[in-house]
Amino acid sequence: MKVLICKSHDAAVERTANMIAAHVRGRSAPVLGLATGGTMLPLYERLAKLHRETDLSFADCSTFNLDEYVGIAPDHPASYHSYMREALFRHVDIDLRRTHLPRGDADDVHVEAESFEARIDAAGGISLQLLGIGQNGHIGFNEPTSSLGSRTRIKTLTESTRTANRQYFGPDETAPRYALTMGVGTILNARECLMLATGSSKAAAVAAMIEGPVSAVCPASALQLHARATVVLDRDAAAGLRLTDYYQHVHPNGEATRFD
Repeated sequence: MKVLICKSHDAAVERTANMIAAHVRGRSAPVLGLATGGTMLPLYERLAKLHRETDLSFADCSTFNLDEYVGIAPDHPASYHSYMREALFRHVDIDLRRTHLPRGDADDVHVEAESFEARIDAAGGISLQLLGIGQNGHIGFNEPTSSLGSRTRIKTLTESTRTANRQYFGPDETAPRYALTMGVGTILNARECLMLATGSSKAAAVAAMIEGPVSAVCPASALQLHARATVVLDRDAAAGLRLTDYYQHVHPNGEATRFD
C-alpha cells in the first residue's frame, strides 16, 4: 500500500485529482469507480476545473458508482444520482449513457445488484476505483463485519452512518436504513484503488485500515491485500499513524518519486 501524506487538505485533493487525471489521459477507455460524500466534493470541483482549463476529457470514460440508498429515486435531491450530476457530470464532457449507478428504487434490488455486477464485467472491469472511508472503517456502504469477499448487494446501515447522512434529508424524511453497495470483493477487483481521506475525524479509521490487522471489523483494511492501492491523506487524517516517518521518507509530503 502506497501512503501519501500531504501538507494540507488542499494538497491532498490536488494530488488525488492529478492522479485521476493522469489515469484518464493514459488510457483509451478508462473505467472509473466513483465515490460520493463530503470528502469528494472538492475533488470533483478540482477535476471539473482541470477539464475546463486543460486537455482533460472524460468523453471516453465509463463510470460506476459505489452505492445508492434503497428506496430512493434517482431524482431525489439526496440520491447519489443527484449528487453525481451536480458534483461532476454536468460540469464535464462525460457521456451520461456511460455513467452507471445502482438503482435503489428498482422493483427487485437483488436483481439490480446482479445486473450491476454484470455491467461492470461487460465494461472490462474497473481500471481505477476511487474511495473514501467512513469513521467506522467502511468503504462504499460495507459496514463493519462485511464479508471481505462480498459482491454488490444490500447492506443495513449502522446508526452512526445514518446519523452522519441525516443532514442530507429533509426534516420530515427518515434517513434510509438500507443501501445497495458494491462489495469489498468487487472493490478489490479494480486494477487500481485510490483512497482520499482528510480531517482528524478519519484518523482512527485510517490508522486501523493501514496499520491494523486485516479484519471485517474494519472493511477498508482489505486494501492491504490489493497490489496497487494508494491512500492520499492530509496531516490531520494521518495523525494516528505510527510509521509516519517511513511514509514521509518514501514519499516526502506525498510527492511522486522516480519509481512511481
